[in-house]
Amino acid sequence: MMNYIEEVKNKVRLQEGVQVIEQLLVASYMRPGISTKELARHTYLPVPITAAIKKELIKAGALIQERGVRCTSAGKLYVEQKLGYGGIDIDLYQTLLDGEADWRTELSDVLARLTEILDQRPQVDVQIDQSQCTVETSLRRAILCLREHSLIGKNILCVGDDDLVSISLGLLLKRLFPNAKEQRAGLTVMDIDERFLRFIGDMAAIEDISVTCRYVDLRRPLPQEWTGQYDCFFTDPPYTLQGLTLFLSRGLSALKPEKGCPIFLSYAHKSPDFTWSMQREFVRMGLSVRQVQLHFNQYIGAQMIGNSSQMIVLTTTEYTKPPIKCSFEDELYTGEVRRTVRTYRCTQCQSELQVGVQGDYSTIEDLKKQGCPACAHHAFTLQAKKMI
Repeated sequence: MMNYIEEVKNKVRLQEGVQVIEQLLVASYMRPGISTKELARHTYLPVPITAAIKKELIKAGALIQERGVRCTSAGKLYVEQKLGYGGIDIDLYQTLLDGEADWRTELSDVLARLTEILDQRPQVDVQIDQSQCTVETSLRRAILCLREHSLIGKNILCVGDDDLVSISLGLLLKRLFPNAKEQRAGLTVMDIDERFLRFIGDMAAIEDISVTCRYVDLRRPLPQEWTGQYDCFFTDPPYTLQGLTLFLSRGLSALKPEKGCPIFLSYAHKSPDFTWSMQREFVRMGLSVRQVQLHFNQYIGAQMIGNSSQMIVLTTTEYTKPPIKCSFEDELYTGEVRRTVRTYRCTQCQSELQVGVQGDYSTIEDLKKQGCPACAHHAFTLQAKKMI
């Protein structure tokens, strides 16, 4: 079978990357009779470039100009078999892509099952900056992946996955391909928390989802055989500049060396000065900011970040390179970078307890779980905080 994307790539020099050729071909498959102007709007390309790609796909035998543009029988076969769209629920796909209908209604069954799964997930470990996102947030990230044309037929990596995005991606794929015998994307999780790796593996087996779980300490470089393999990655790194840079670096090492690959970065809303430093890191890595959606992610009990964070979609360029390639020996997590001792008061007996690296308890979660040593109450108020 001819590789139409490679064929056109060699004929049309594209600054946007080869992903737009695939998007144009898939749009012609999904919407037979689509106009050139609609294709340009769909791919965010100028009309002349869209017309040039369309012309080469027609020459190659993938498309035909007939009351608009549509796939030939060979083109359909390529989209279905090579790109992985065979058997897709086209109505659901277009509904989710257009974003006009309420996806919560369209995917109510998926949302219900995810709620059951996420209710069982391990308790977060705030010492490594974990936080619990809502069920809707986890599924929203999967839908965003679909809308960015980075789900079907792709190898997807989660650099850390305490939010179970891998499970959301798998369930969304099952809903899009109700009769498929094979999963239409490769899903991999790299995490240092073995509790979540075991839980994801167990849930994936129950739901008949294929997820590769790998124990990884990101302070160490990725093994060579794991690099250059993925089309996109998700990450919700520690909310320190060091954590941001390290997690993005390891994710970039894992990505295919192509421009136009998306990165789905969830990150706290920060001050203008910190945001400037963060954007400077993006430039240093050779990354382009495609979009920023404020308050995209919602969390449970993450008051430190206002229970919400932004979604930043980045894309690779020809200048992209990971700034950290060797081992990382610096402080990484918030508790390491900003060492504090916090005083909490029991709301029942008024006992005061120290929480922090030199306190009676490592985290407030530990204190709440164990209860007040004087009265066994589980509610506390913050009284004071000091740096050490």
